[in-house]
Amino acid sequence: MTPHTPPRSALRRTSRKAPRRTAPVAGLALAASLLVPASLAGPAHASAPAPAPAPPPSRQPVATGSGGAVSTVDPDASRTALEVLRQGGNAMDAAIAAGATLGVTEPYVAAIGGGGYLTYYDAKKRRVYGIDGRETAPGRMSATSFVDPATGKALPFDEAVTSGLGVGVPGTLAQWQSALRRFGTRDLGSLLRPAARIADKGFVVDQEFHDQTAVNEARFRDIVPTRELFLPGGKVPAVGSTFRNPDLARTYREIARRGPGWLYRGGLGAEVARTVRKPPVDPKAARKVRPGLMEPRDLAAYGALSKRPTRVSYRGMDVYGMPPSSSGGSTVGEALNILGNFHLDSRDPVRALHYYLEASKLAYADRGRYVGDPAKVAVPLEELLSSGFARERACLIKPDRAAAAPVAPGSPDGSYTPCVPPGRSTRALAYEGPQTTHLVVADKWGNVVAYNVSIEQFGGSGITVPGRGFLLNNELTDFTLQPPAPGSPPDPNLPGPGKRPRSSMAPTLVLKDGRPRLALGTPGGSTIITTVLQILLNRIDLGMDLPAALAAPRATQRNTPQVFAEPAFIERYGRALAARGHRLEAFPGPPQGVIGAATALEILRPGVVQAVAEPVRRGGGSALVVRPGR
Repeated sequence: MTPHTPPRSALRRTSRKAPRRTAPVAGLALAASLLVPASLAGPAHASAPAPAPAPPPSRQPVATGSGGAVSTVDPDASRTALEVLRQGGNAMDAAIAAGATLGVTEPYVAAIGGGGYLTYYDAKKRRVYGIDGRETAPGRMSATSFVDPATGKALPFDEAVTSGLGVGVPGTLAQWQSALRRFGTRDLGSLLRPAARIADKGFVVDQEFHDQTAVNEARFRDIVPTRELFLPGGKVPAVGSTFRNPDLARTYREIARRGPGWLYRGGLGAEVARTVRKPPVDPKAARKVRPGLMEPRDLAAYGALSKRPTRVSYRGMDVYGMPPSSSGGSTVGEALNILGNFHLDSRDPVRALHYYLEASKLAYADRGRYVGDPAKVAVPLEELLSSGFARERACLIKPDRAAAAPVAPGSPDGSYTPCVPPGRSTRALAYEGPQTTHLVVADKWGNVVAYNVSIEQFGGSGITVPGRGFLLNNELTDFTLQPPAPGSPPDPNLPGPGKRPRSSMAPTLVLKDGRPRLALGTPGGSTIITTVLQILLNRIDLGMDLPAALAAPRATQRNTPQVFAEPAFIERYGRALAARGHRLEAFPGPPQGVIGAATALEILRPGVVQAVAEPVRRGGGSALVVRPGR
């Protein structure tokens, strides 16, 4: 089969005769040719990952209503954002207040010691903007900084993670400041107050927080301020106990008083740089924790970047994402462009999933070869997102047989033929930790935020700034740690001074006729891209409503020999996809068998929003609206 251009289709008004959905979607549906049969629509929620304890009542995965909406992984963060919306704040104000709260209640994935990416739809200007708050490497970092001179090989990954060497200059505070100056209506100090109160008062430890602490217990014990903060009394906090962080409360209040300049040009920055250069390791610990390279001048040189988002058209809609240094927008966009060459029918989900996996495989090959920090390397972004390049890549996909992976990258050179033979040169998938978080917010004026924030691994570097209550990131381990062998293609993601490591974070906005329809994103390291892609496939091509699209079982193909998948995905689709040559294996995690923890929202009709969080994964999320009702 050769790819063809399918008829234009898009989300549109639901026919009264359309099949009943898992949750009603007033005002949005698929084109008639893509409507899902009742036999497929019903069990979408039942296909979620393996059963887990039901989330507590405060964790509501779906909320529909007006006046504004929010979805995060945490009830406290969602409630904080909702209160900002109720008090007249806009979506940007609420997103930053939620992010600050996540720094308290989700300290192992979100903290002011990290960074992230944000996309924003400005309803007044009817434009989408991006803000890059990615961490940067210190000025003394080189391509061989992670190479052990004694062996000539990259440091063991765990050793690179738990070190000062892996800590990048934090970008979160600069990003918040930039976002509020351009789009906010409240000052940062007022938005930090709710989070400071929660840090003082404490929050109830749930199973997820307990488990994340337990996973980190050994290295946390070796770093004195981390042990004192996160192992109170020398123990992993028990489920149901109250966890307090008065150090972080004081830090937030001091930031409110002094401003972000306290980190980038003041005393807090000096403390961060000193902690990185001399990690506070227990003298009795046997663990080797390497010093980092950060100096106060590295913090002073940092700036959050305003970015023009990527944009591709898919089934009559415009999909916006983060440009490099993130690979999220370019790789999601390229894969959608490839999929746009095929007619995907909800009556044949196996075939649609086959094309999804193959498109992901090709896009990841190109991501690894071409995407890095555009301030330091040439990234052919326009060509990667061109229709000609997508068609050339689509020509490699066989309808009944998976290509052997890893596949070679293409040539985004502006000269495209109908089909090209597969090459052989490729690069192994670089490791990215799956531990980040994502939130979405919409306000009553129609502004929408999709925001990814991270410190990389669960617990980041494991290094807490003494007396400040927050962990430092290990984002620099997202660089390629080992330079390529002589004669190999250049690697765009090698470490370098002031360079931003490549990321997969993909805060994504979908517009129809210039108005927002969907906002979505997820944690998951390099699986972020495939999770966002699969949710879009589920919603747009397979006819699921948004709650079902998030709950459906997931698989990720990142140009590896295996397709890693959740158990429910393997149970449902494994045999049929294996017949096409896909080799499915259980996703190793962490967490084992669970891919991502998405948050999303959909504008059902003017003024009515549906916020959606995970019903089960990672304990479930929290979706809230200002005024419930359909």
